[in-house]
Amino acid sequence: MSNSQFRLSVLTNSISRLNGGIFDAMRDLTIAVAAEGRYLPLVLSARDACTTSDRALWSSIATRTFPVRGPRIFGYAPGLAAALEQSDADILHVHGIWMYPSVVALRWSRGKRPYIVSPHGLLKPWALRNSRWKKRIAAALYEDRHLHGAACLHALNAAEAEAFRSYGLKNPICVIPNGTNLRHGTARPESRQGRSILYLGRFHPLKGLRDLLEAWRMVASEAKDAGWRLVLAGWDQHSHRSELERLADELHVRSSTVFLGPQFDAEKDRCLAAASAFILPSKSEGLPVSILEAWSWQLPVLMTRECNLPEGADAGAAILMEPQAESIAAALRRLLAMTDAEREAMGRNGRRLVDERFQWQRIGKTMTEVYDWILGRGARPECVMA
Repeated sequence: MSNSQFRLSVLTNSISRLNGGIFDAMRDLTIAVAAEGRYLPLVLSARDACTTSDRALWSSIATRTFPVRGPRIFGYAPGLAAALEQSDADILHVHGIWMYPSVVALRWSRGKRPYIVSPHGLLKPWALRNSRWKKRIAAALYEDRHLHGAACLHALNAAEAEAFRSYGLKNPICVIPNGTNLRHGTARPESRQGRSILYLGRFHPLKGLRDLLEAWRMVASEAKDAGWRLVLAGWDQHSHRSELERLADELHVRSSTVFLGPQFDAEKDRCLAAASAFILPSKSEGLPVSILEAWSWQLPVLMTRECNLPEGADAGAAILMEPQAESIAAALRRLLAMTDAEREAMGRNGRRLVDERFQWQRIGKTMTEVYDWILGRGARPECVMA
């Protein structure tokens, strides 16, 4: 470590795909911060079934993981606390809440050492209603003290910052979005395998896929006549995929619906390159990286307002919809009625939006400025709300 660098410890419950959308956002942000050269990151995490296979995705970032004792839902990994103390960190960044890393951060700080918390949408109303009583207990035991003690809270957008204030948090808030890496090439139209609308994410009730299949039934005749299919790709949670497959059979849309498993790295790129459009009918999100990735591939996007990317519609890069079947069907009909040239233009608008606002290089620089400010080594960045 050079004399001009500071030690950054990153604390989370998982460094693998099992951390859902937090995984991509946390990893890419940490890599972007490291590229700035002022902070040397060390990532500390509990161990899980995919830790070994996904470690390579962290590039040259140093990681240490520790076995879990007891229920995975809490993630008690006793090695985390000692490793964080040994890291001699100048600043700590915690990704995710409601689990054991919150306890570790609180004890490490002792009210003196600074840390920043990125809840990644886990303080939004839908998330608070999910497992409500367990979260109330966690809040009383440790989470409220953890959140109130943060030197700064990281919100992905204004809506999440408002959720922090509604929860009663008065900390400074930095509003910094997720990002993506802009693709230098995109698939040629003739290389795309037919016309397909892609969903890529978790198979989970929160994502609104039941409503999407209901909507797909409503537009089935128009879609079939134009040669469109619906592609659902991702990893399964709580056997939700099997429920969706049964529903597709019941709705008689299985012949035009393709179910794929998890897609990572090259497989994910191939999936996006083969798509003609992207859809996310989610009921609640922080700021979905999947949409940013779709825009980087110049795909037109259909998304709910709950995805918290209104600038997509403002830029002509997306069609907004509500997380109900009728509204999703209306958005699908609008997409199907567009010409190829109109869809291509929408995709170009998305790529331009990523270029201007959502590249990780720019976001990493902004987060580095926030760290500097917390440590008293720089002025308060414009992204910070007092």
